[in-house]
Amino acid sequence: MRVKIWGCRGSLPTPGAATVRYGGNTSCVEVTLEDGSVLVLDAGTGIRCLGDELMERGITHLHLLLTHLHLDHLEGLRFFGPLWNPNVSIDIWGPPSPNTSLRDRIARSFSPPLFPLDLKDVPSNVTFHDVPREPWTLGPFSITAVLVVHPGPTVGYRIEAGGATFAYMPDHEPALAGGADKPLDWISGAAVSAGADLLLHDAQYFEDEYDSRIGWGHSSVADAVAYAEAVGARRLLLFHHEPLHADASLDELEDRARELAGRNGRGPTLAREGMVVDLP
Repeated sequence: MRVKIWGCRGSLPTPGAATVRYGGNTSCVEVTLEDGSVLVLDAGTGIRCLGDELMERGITHLHLLLTHLHLDHLEGLRFFGPLWNPNVSIDIWGPPSPNTSLRDRIARSFSPPLFPLDLKDVPSNVTFHDVPREPWTLGPFSITAVLVVHPGPTVGYRIEAGGATFAYMPDHEPALAGGADKPLDWISGAAVSAGADLLLHDAQYFEDEYDSRIGWGHSSVADAVAYAEAVGARRLLLFHHEPLHADASLDELEDRARELAGRNGRGPTLAREGMVVDLP
């Protein structure tokens, strides 16, 4: 299994000279296998460049898994090349809502005054699915989705294939669930993160920043490290970087994560745009 980061910024795209090393595109991650199977996770602005590459590869069918529908995880979908190709089929999965279908919620961003075209004008063959409550399979991938602590319906994903396990939790505030010093059954999202070879987890804030942002749906670096240790993740990749954090600040955040974890080498690492991680 190979995991590639196409966007790792949180909340708002931040292009510019101060964010070159870590990147300014919002959330998008690609998971591939040796046989060419592909999953796309979230549709932040990073999905635009991924779409160009998928078109070059000749991909005609793919699955897009959305954790939730905040704009920084959806805003790139309208500029995703395969969406505008009539020869492509796309299955879009996302968290269910008791009020509105996944299609209708996404359609709001495809309408004036936000966008000149309507979702019904999209030429590709798009099918929308609520994520099931039980694990399911997409080709060679085994997928589990569970609700996690974040404003609005939000899920984390556990992806298993080729003897590797990848847990994807880009937006998560574990401290609101009471901390990580509890049995696994009582830890938010543990059903997807427990024992993962790689846990990608929200770490938007330094500890002092988090104190004034409790309830915003994101994690401090200290809570992210504690969470990874509580669920027994083998490797931690920190994600959803604060828009105000330039590259130098993110270097400090990575140092802080390693200090908290008490190790270097394969200790916590910050996600960088273009980073590739091979698993297990």
